[in-house]
Amino acid sequence: MTWVLFIPELYCLLMAIAFFGLSMAARPNPRRDYLVALFLTSVGVVVALASVRLEGTLFFEAYRVDLFSQVFKFLLVAGLFLVVCLCTELSGIEERHHPEFYLFLTTCTLGMMLLVSSVELLTIYIALELSSYSLYILVPLRRGHGSDVEAGIKYLMVGAAASAVMLFGLSYLFGITHTTYVAEIIKVLPGVIHTPAAILGLLLTLCGFFFKLAVFPFHFWAPDVYQGAANQVTAYIATASKVAAVAILMRMVALSGGTSVYLVNVLVALSICSMTLGNLVAIVQKDMKRLLAYSSISHAGYVLIGILSMTQTGYASAIFYALAYLIMNLSCFLVVVKVAEDGSDLKIAQLAGLHRRSPLLAMALMLAIFGLAGIPPTIGFTGKFLVFAAAVERGYLGLVILAMVNATISLYYYILVVKAAYLLEPDEEPARLVVTTPTKVLTAVLVTVMVVMGVYPHHFLEVARAAARALM
Repeated sequence: MTWVLFIPELYCLLMAIAFFGLSMAARPNPRRDYLVALFLTSVGVVVALASVRLEGTLFFEAYRVDLFSQVFKFLLVAGLFLVVCLCTELSGIEERHHPEFYLFLTTCTLGMMLLVSSVELLTIYIALELSSYSLYILVPLRRGHGSDVEAGIKYLMVGAAASAVMLFGLSYLFGITHTTYVAEIIKVLPGVIHTPAAILGLLLTLCGFFFKLAVFPFHFWAPDVYQGAANQVTAYIATASKVAAVAILMRMVALSGGTSVYLVNVLVALSICSMTLGNLVAIVQKDMKRLLAYSSISHAGYVLIGILSMTQTGYASAIFYALAYLIMNLSCFLVVVKVAEDGSDLKIAQLAGLHRRSPLLAMALMLAIFGLAGIPPTIGFTGKFLVFAAAVERGYLGLVILAMVNATISLYYYILVVKAAYLLEPDEEPARLVVTTPTKVLTAVLVTVMVVMGVYPHHFLEVARAAARALM
């Protein structure tokens, strides 16, 4: 009955087959495609939730199912479902390509689900490539926008380079440890982690995951891809793919056993550079998606603080931060998608008067922005507090102070977004903003989660701690 362990992945594969069948229909039917996607992904959330407590190994112990992997699979499927909820008006993609759009979203999610359970180097690499190439196809699907192809090519080229560097690092790890199994590498690597070949191999391997997370200096693709892709595709890249990157980055950093000073120093440097660059460049952005791109670079630096602590508390805080970032970013992109209903890019100035056009969307945007800035009582504040507390516990007080300075800098450009939504008046009367009942329900749920989990994070934090124990 070991196949039961693979149920979430099997269901995701069946979803992909269903969308492949829809893509061969004689005539496009966007409404049908959307309803099928919404139903299938909602069932997927239930399947992933029901599979959270499964444990075991598959495929000659190259694939581990434990609480750590299952929690992230649930987050990935939940992220897919929420992105599909934003697709009621999929204006940025041609109608005939809607089934392919859902197909590649599903195959990307499948790849990331495989990634978080993979405990063998080649399996990790193949799963990463499956998820990456699905995104490479999704980015240029945008209709009537000249920058989509350029963004897609840039994404592909930078991703291919990161993949090659990662594969080179994997070869070093294999050469040092004489195995491709993570469980065996964990036994050998801490004893040789101080040798140049071991630390170089691990760092080069991490480059592939730094690219997914948009960590400096692997961030160059993010602003152009965020702006060039369709709004819903950008929402997926900014949320689900980041969650998967956090998961596999934690699994790979855990290989060192927490004994390498060199690895910690490199992660500290990357964290500082990512936070500083992301926040400083975001200040001058006028486009909402580019601002969120540079914001994601800075948040990659924050989550690295939890990961580099290399303790159970640090890993648990990173898991909680991944959830918080998923919820906050999806709330921001919900507003982007609804305000720019024609699928165009949204300028920050176009948010003017949003509090009158839709008070609920304005509230969701405000809470999400406050959460990204780390203002209480939002889930973002709790996430930052947990990450900083884990780092202080390990003695990284200076790093935490720098992170707090960066968080203060970020307040400037985050407040500009809130100011546009609440204080600025549009130059001309904007078109009426129609917010359907399902959208109102989704927005209310996101607002509730951002506040409730900011004030009462205990339940999910306990799950995160248990998942971190399973990792270690």
